[in-house]
Amino acid sequence: MEFICNVKAAMRRELRILRNRPVYLLASIGVMAFCIVFFYTLLKEGLPQDLPIGVVDNDNSSLSRNIVRQIDATQLGGTVMFGSYRQAREAMQTGRISSFCVIPHGLYSDVLSGRQPELVFYVNSLYMVGGALAYKDLLTMGNMVSGGIKLELLRGKGMNDAAIMGQIQPILVDAHQIGNPAVSYNVYLTNMLIPGILEMIVILVTVYALGSELKYGTSRHMLEKAGGSMSAAMAGKLLPYTVLFTAIGIVCELFLYHWAGFPLKGSIWNMFIAIFLLVIACEALGFFIVGLLPVLRLSLSIAALFSVLALSLTGFTFPVEALPACIRGLAAVFPLRHYYLIYVQESIFGSGFAGWYPQMIYLLLFLALPPLAYGRLRRAYINLNFPRN
Repeated sequence: MEFICNVKAAMRRELRILRNRPVYLLASIGVMAFCIVFFYTLLKEGLPQDLPIGVVDNDNSSLSRNIVRQIDATQLGGTVMFGSYRQAREAMQTGRISSFCVIPHGLYSDVLSGRQPELVFYVNSLYMVGGALAYKDLLTMGNMVSGGIKLELLRGKGMNDAAIMGQIQPILVDAHQIGNPAVSYNVYLTNMLIPGILEMIVILVTVYALGSELKYGTSRHMLEKAGGSMSAAMAGKLLPYTVLFTAIGIVCELFLYHWAGFPLKGSIWNMFIAIFLLVIACEALGFFIVGLLPVLRLSLSIAALFSVLALSLTGFTFPVEALPACIRGLAAVFPLRHYYLIYVQESIFGSGFAGWYPQMIYLLLFLALPPLAYGRLRRAYINLNFPRN
């Protein structure tokens, strides 16, 4: 009973700090609200629309004009006409366009005479998304034009459409986009960027909340309020943040899967459990970092570096399985990696608890980190023998 009273006293003290220092709410609710609005509106269209694709039409025939119209009619591309290769090259070098197509002189006459003309594509791959999508658009258009010309030639020879399609496309590809049928970058990126930002905020705020007691020399007062119990002080100090971050995470999940309508094959309640596990795992990491380095500026730097690396080693932008073996194992030390695997099993495949319970165990294992740094942080709080600047 005394322990519970000490926890309540430490909690009341922390709630007063939250009220008197708006930086905590600004760094949590404010940043998350901004990120949700920013990423959702930035990627609202799903895919980039009307990417400027340059065209140099040296043939100026009915066929070349048809090619230009087809490029302009695609969802991703919007044509920008240039009079020469030099003008198009300068436009790509200055960033006005990310790709352009050169239609050679005599294209139509070469097609009619049975020769094999060439469409030349130039793509600036420094713009990864724009360049890759523009190249895909141009390649698809080129294949369609080539197939259409071959279709008309074989029809002229008297072949029926069934036989013609067997020659033009011997193998029919039936592709299924699992979990993201619209191939939307919003679904692909926002589903993990929002939890990734939340992970970063939880770790940084936890480190700051614990480290600021050392920086401002208030740790002894905190322990006094908790009846001298370090465990009660830590429980009372972190519980308000656990509730706050869990509530923020649940609101984010509701936004993604209800308001924004992102695909969710499983149960949203399981996603709530996943976000809670992510929060407590990140708080455990924050406790471990500040206990290992009880200097606020150093612990914040390590926490920031760790949080940024999590976005790269989670696996949603580049598969972890394709990383070098020496780096592949590092992905397991990031809570976001395990949340991502839960998201895949629950949201995409709908496998339920049976599909992601190992990841739940891994996230709970992070709770073994605070005891490793508990004694060191307690001595730092009592002795205040670490530099404050």
